[in-house]
Amino acid sequence: MSAAARPKVLRKRKAADVDSSRRQQLLRASARLFREKGYDGTSVRDIAQATGMQSGSWVYHFATKHGMLEAVMKEGLVDALARIEAITALELPPRQQFDQLVRTHLDTLLGAGQDFIPVVLYEWRSLEPPARRRVAVLLKRYEAVWERALAQLRTAGDWSGTTRIDALLLFGALNWIARWYDPRGALDVEALADECIRFFLRTPSVPVRKSRSSGRSRRASS
Repeated sequence: MSAAARPKVLRKRKAADVDSSRRQQLLRASARLFREKGYDGTSVRDIAQATGMQSGSWVYHFATKHGMLEAVMKEGLVDALARIEAITALELPPRQQFDQLVRTHLDTLLGAGQDFIPVVLYEWRSLEPPARRRVAVLLKRYEAVWERALAQLRTAGDWSGTTRIDALLLFGALNWIARWYDPRGALDVEALADECIRFFLRTPSVPVRKSRSSGRSRRASS
């Protein structure tokens, strides 16, 4: 590359980096607002104000608000899928693998700034049918990882469920936590994960790990 062409290439790379950063900013703000106010309750003006952009600037990245919703869901599922696939690649013993999957799933629901997966759960019906089919491809891949993990757990004698309903009940219980969990309560996410794992694997109860200062009132996490 000639010395004269080098500055032009660097400018293009910088512009691409800025575009990517702005797109991520829009996705994060959209996810947070869709979670807090609902898809129907969030206007494009709300999103523009949250990102400091002019009202029409977002159309450079997304043609419609619905396009933003689809992108938010895909972003959350791609990240969540990468995280659980990394766990299964470690080839851990079934119980240890299940432990890590539960903790990771709860983090995608309850962790700081983790608004993407809750949007998938609560705004699924807001997707138009073609977008729903596209997002469903990622969702099925995510569920398939869990189904394989549960099959390994069953083979090891640590999972008594024998049908897909058992997996759906597991997901239903975990996903509903995002509705009632109070981070100001007695359990932090790690302690909550301990209780979930104990419950699902039917292991003997142990004293709940204290995760808040003893001086704080012991409120339930609901």
